[in-house]
Amino acid sequence: MANKKRQRVEERGHWGSKAEFLLAVAGNVVGLGNVWRFPYLCYKNGGGAFLVPYLVLVVTCGVPLFLLETTLGQYTQEGGITCWRKMCPLAEGIGYGGQVILLYSCMTYILILAWALLYLVFSFSPQLPWATCDHYWNTAKCIDFSAQNKTLEWTNQTNTASAATEFWEYVCGSTAASGFFLMGQEESQPNTFVVPRRRRVLAISGGIEEMGSIRWDLVLCLIAMWVICYFCIWKGVKSTGKVVYFTATFPYVMLLILLIRGLSLPGALQGVLYYLLPDPSRLADPQVWMEAGAQILFSYSVGVGSLIVLGSYNTYNNNCYKDCLWLCLLNSGTSVVAGFAVFSVLGFMAREQGVPIAEVAESGPGLAFIAYPQAVAMMPLPQLWSICFFLMLILLGLDTQFVAMEVVMTSIIDMFPTVMRRYGRRELFLLLFCLTCFLSQLVMVTEGGMYVFQVFDYYACNGTCILFLCVFETVALGWIFGAQRMCDIIKDMTGVHASPFFKFSWLYLTPLVLLVSIICSFVEYQPLTFNRSYEYPAWAYACGRVMTSSSILLVPGWALYKLAIGTGSLRQRFHHLCQPAPDGSLTQKRETELRHSGEEVQHCLTSCGGSK
Repeated sequence: MANKKRQRVEERGHWGSKAEFLLAVAGNVVGLGNVWRFPYLCYKNGGGAFLVPYLVLVVTCGVPLFLLETTLGQYTQEGGITCWRKMCPLAEGIGYGGQVILLYSCMTYILILAWALLYLVFSFSPQLPWATCDHYWNTAKCIDFSAQNKTLEWTNQTNTASAATEFWEYVCGSTAASGFFLMGQEESQPNTFVVPRRRRVLAISGGIEEMGSIRWDLVLCLIAMWVICYFCIWKGVKSTGKVVYFTATFPYVMLLILLIRGLSLPGALQGVLYYLLPDPSRLADPQVWMEAGAQILFSYSVGVGSLIVLGSYNTYNNNCYKDCLWLCLLNSGTSVVAGFAVFSVLGFMAREQGVPIAEVAESGPGLAFIAYPQAVAMMPLPQLWSICFFLMLILLGLDTQFVAMEVVMTSIIDMFPTVMRRYGRRELFLLLFCLTCFLSQLVMVTEGGMYVFQVFDYYACNGTCILFLCVFETVALGWIFGAQRMCDIIKDMTGVHASPFFKFSWLYLTPLVLLVSIICSFVEYQPLTFNRSYEYPAWAYACGRVMTSSSILLVPGWALYKLAIGTGSLRQRFHHLCQPAPDGSLTQKRETELRHSGEEVQHCLTSCGGSK
């Protein structure tokens, strides 16, 4: 009996209910970027005026791509790679490119969750360790904002650092070239510096050449996050669909609590006004439009196959058209609301310190691990608000992380269904995947790991890679497969006629906007620096460019490979590779064949066993 169970080809499965799909997608698209990136971009790029390019690009790129990918997954019932075999075999490289980006993302994104987990653990301390300057990692330049008389000291000193800054990123190491400066560093000669070996969270070294020792507390947090993610998806859609009921909803409870608390603080109104005060002159800056586009691509999770896989677990007749519109509204609405929660607290912090809000406003890790913890330390009951904040961060990022892992797993398993859809093999393959990623990212939890992390984040997972994949995607589905066909598919699945605007967007508007964005990204390109001062060595930039190319070049590379191995004239090969599968019910037939194949194997084993 056990032998039969191992040999049986398991069914692919579907979401247990529509709510599971909605929560899984909402958990995936609503992530850390909604909290720590969008509010900062809004204030930096014209306040309320930033909503103009943001909404324009949501309508022209975000929503059309979101609907296109969800429809593709629901129609094909396939993963991020095999779906292209059914729609446009020539474009299968898009699927491979998306999986490469997700692989890089899995290695970097979970590290942020490990940082947040470490902060969450410290939040249970009797006194928050980033609240005062009396710890072994602090320097004479540390400013303790918990003491009210320190405001004047802060405003009158230069080269000072808050206790939160020294807790997060204090430099460790010996002598380093150039004038590289991080907050908390001791003053030294103009072109070199020597800093004592003090450390807490990152203990950043002098450069990527100085990797230093492993930060074992971060390693333990990293292991904990990998274990959590493993068990969230180890049974596939059956376990993922249940987990999202908690992980996708509880962050909203935390966000609501933090929003109410933030708006009740003194100085909150000034922070909110700073967040939304419009500056129409910024609309003429192409950089503003580029940053709005990059934010949309990341927050909507388009281009990498995540929506394709999540949609593929829907039933064929699910109304994905209506679902997509509501999910896009939820995603953008969460970003705007998160801005009120963040900037109300920053307004309070600026008021307490007696400095302009511009001096405390941060983005990314600077907001999550320096500015917000520093503000929390100045509130009554700081441990409570710190726990709420970091718990929210972990749950926001957890969905995005384990969905990315699920997308990679599903895409690979769908390529080898007769081999991988057997009892216990998914769990073993997932374990191998987690161990490989964990061992590969150990370099990121060393003292020089932050430099490596930034190379991955800036080059391997950047917006240019996703822009290219989205352009290829709209060309393949809008022009080769046919935009009208996609509209007909939506009508067949949902019974709803898609707006003609989507057909126009897939054919002209979306690819045009994406191409302009690509051109602007090349024109505005700036090499990566750390803290605006440290320049990476040439080999690090070369590695970064290789990682960028590794996802983009897979698309034309795979097309050329398929053309090379095909039969017939070049014209015949190209025509054949541009043809979709002839029968729309191919998915159901394939599932039947897979089950039949499994039954044949079982019958053969039984017969062989009986003959013995």
